[in-house]
Amino acid sequence: MAKNLVIVESPAKAKTIEKFLGKDFVVRSSFGHIRDLPSKDMSIDIENDFQPKYVVSEDKGKVVSELKKEVQKADMVWLASDEDREGEAIAWHLKETLGLEPEKTKRIVFNEITKNAILNAVENPRDIDINLVNAQQARRVLDRIVGYEISPVLWKKVKPALSAGRVQSVAVRLIVEKETEIQNFKQHTLYKVKAAFLTNEGKHIFTTLDKKFETKEETLKFLNDCKEAIFSIEAIETKPSKTSPSAPFTTSTLQQEASKRLGMSVSRTMSVAQNLYEEGYITYMRTDSVNLSDLALAQAKEVIESEYGKEYLKIRKFSNKIKGAQEAHEAIRPTDLSRKEIIAEPSAQRLYDLIRKRTLASQMADAKLEKTNITIAISNREEKHLANGEVVLFDGFMKVYAPNKEEDSTEEKESTSILPRVNQGEVLEHLYSKAQESHSTPPARYNEAMLVKKLEDLGIGRPSTYAPTITTIQKREYVNKQDNPAQQREIVVLFLENGNINEQQEQENFGSEKGKLHPTDIGTIVNNFLVEHFTDIIDYNFTAQVEKQFDKIAQGDESWQDMMKNFYTPFHKEVEATKESKKESGERLLGIDKTSGKNVYAKIGRFGAMIQIGETSDEDKPKFASLKKTQSINTIMLEEALDLFRLPRVVGILNEHEIVANNGRFGAYISYKNKNYTLPKG
Repeated sequence: MAKNLVIVESPAKAKTIEKFLGKDFVVRSSFGHIRDLPSKDMSIDIENDFQPKYVVSEDKGKVVSELKKEVQKADMVWLASDEDREGEAIAWHLKETLGLEPEKTKRIVFNEITKNAILNAVENPRDIDINLVNAQQARRVLDRIVGYEISPVLWKKVKPALSAGRVQSVAVRLIVEKETEIQNFKQHTLYKVKAAFLTNEGKHIFTTLDKKFETKEETLKFLNDCKEAIFSIEAIETKPSKTSPSAPFTTSTLQQEASKRLGMSVSRTMSVAQNLYEEGYITYMRTDSVNLSDLALAQAKEVIESEYGKEYLKIRKFSNKIKGAQEAHEAIRPTDLSRKEIIAEPSAQRLYDLIRKRTLASQMADAKLEKTNITIAISNREEKHLANGEVVLFDGFMKVYAPNKEEDSTEEKESTSILPRVNQGEVLEHLYSKAQESHSTPPARYNEAMLVKKLEDLGIGRPSTYAPTITTIQKREYVNKQDNPAQQREIVVLFLENGNINEQQEQENFGSEKGKLHPTDIGTIVNNFLVEHFTDIIDYNFTAQVEKQFDKIAQGDESWQDMMKNFYTPFHKEVEATKESKKESGERLLGIDKTSGKNVYAKIGRFGAMIQIGETSDEDKPKFASLKKTQSINTIMLEEALDLFRLPRVVGILNEHEIVANNGRFGAYISYKNKNYTLPKG
C-alpha cells in the first residue's frame, strides 16, 4: 500500500508525474476545481464579511468520495496543483473538502513536469499560501457579485437571459469602441509616387517620393515638371544598425505569435500548450514572467554553441516590464532545449518548435545590419526621391527566429532591397515615374491576439483570464469572429515614361479580413447601457486598478474583505439607481412604410434584433420581422427592412394544405400541416 498520495488537477499530469515517483507514491487527479460557488444563486453572505458559500460541484461527487478513500489509506497527502493563484485555491479547497490534517498535508509546486523538478519539489514542500488563495477568492467573489447584481438589470432593461462580467464587459467595450471608430472614419485619397532610375553602371534603383499629393491636378503638375528635370544623387548615408531578439514567451506573447505565425486561436493555443506542459515538454504555460532559470540558460548555451557556434551566443537576463506580475514564474520554455522533436500531433509539434526557437533566439547574438539611405534631388522641384536598402552582415538570432514580416507592406519590402553603388552628385537616367491613387484605410478591427495584447497593455486580466474571456464574449454572442472577402475598386494610375504621361484605371483589392472580432447588435446595446449606467465597472483604469488590488492581496498587503467593502457600497448604489432607468432597445427609426403609412423601426426585442412596423400604442398591433444573421440594426436600410416582411408567403398547395415559406429565429423554414421543416442554407 502506497504511503503517499499526490493530488494533481489533471489526469494527463498525474500519468506523467507517476513515472518519476517510486512505488511509495500514488498519484490521483481532482479533475480541476472540486468546489465552487453554486450556479443557482449568488451564494455570498454580504452581511457576514462577504463569506462565500462553497459547495462540491455536481459533477465532482464521485471524484471527492474516491479521493476521501485514498486519503484514509495514506500517511501523507501531497497537494501538487499548479503554482498560480488558481492552483493554490484548488489545493486549499481540497484541504477543506477532504478534511486534511495539517501534519499529514504538504503543498508542493513545480513549473515543469520533469524528474528533477518533481523530486526537488518533494524535497522542498511548503504550506498553502493563504494570500494567494485570498487573491483568487477576491476575484471569484467580486466577479460573482458583479454578474449577479447587473445581469437581472439587463434582463429588465435590455433583453432576457443576458449576463454581464467584469473583464468580459471591458473586452466587449474595446471591440464596440473600435467599431465606432471605423464607422466615424472619413476616408481621404492621396497620390503616392514611385520611380525607377538607371545608374552610370547600368544598375536599377527604385525609389519613393517623400511627399504624397492630395489631388490629381497636383500630381500631374509634378509629373509634367519631371519631364524637364535632372535627377542627381544628393546624399548617401550608410550606417550600421542592429536588431535584438525578443524575450522568451509569456502567456500573452505566445498567444499573439501563435496567432500570427501558426494561425491558432487563443483558446486552441492554450489547450495545445496545456497538453505540452502535462506531457513534460514545456514549463508552465500561464505566466507573465520573461525570466529564464540558470538551468535553462546553461542548456541554451550548450545548444547554441554546438548547433551554431560560439559567435552566435549572447546570454541575456530579461526582466519584467509588468508591475505586480503574478507569482515569480519562469517564461514559457522547453524543459529540454536539446530536444527538437516531440511525440505529438502536428499542431503541438509546431507550437513546441515556436517556443523552442523563441527561447534559443533570446540567448543569441544581435543581428548586425548595414542600412543605406540614398536621397535623389529633382532639379526643378523641392521634393526628394528616397531609396532605402538593408544588408544583413551577421544574422545572429535571426538564423533561428526571424522577425515576423507578415504584416510588412510590399512597399516596405521593395524599399529594403540591396542598393546599387552610386556616387555623390551622380546624375541618374529617369526610366519611369508611377503615381498611384491610394485610399486611407480605417482602423483595423481586433483579432483575438490583438485583443489580448490590448488587454495586457491596459493592465486588465492576467495570464489565466485572457483565453476564457475571449471564449465567453463569443459564446454569449456579444461578439462574433468574421472573415470578410476582399472587395474591388478602381484606382487612377498616372504613368510618366519617355516624356509621355498616360492615365489608366486599375483594379485594387481592399477590405479583406480574416478572423476579426465584430460586435453584435446585442453586444453594442449591452455595452452602451453599461457605459451609461455602470461607468466604473467598465472603466479601463478601474478594471486595471482592481487587478493591482488582487496583486496586493496575493502579497499579503491588503485584506480581501476590506477590498470588497470598498467596492460593494458604491457599486450597489449604482445597481439600485439603474433599476429606475428607461428600457434600452437601441431603437432606430428607418423611415415610413408606404403601404401602411406607419413608422418602421430597427430594435432589439425579446428574441433579438428585429424590425417593427407601427407603434406599440396603436390599436392595430405592430408587425414584427427578425433580422437575418448578416444584418445589423445599426446599418440596415428601409428597403432591406421592408423586404423582411415578404414572408410568410404561400408557396403552393399539396393535398389541399398550404405550403408556407417563412423566416424565423433559426433561419428560413417551410410550414406544412402544422409542422416546420428547416431549409438548407442558401
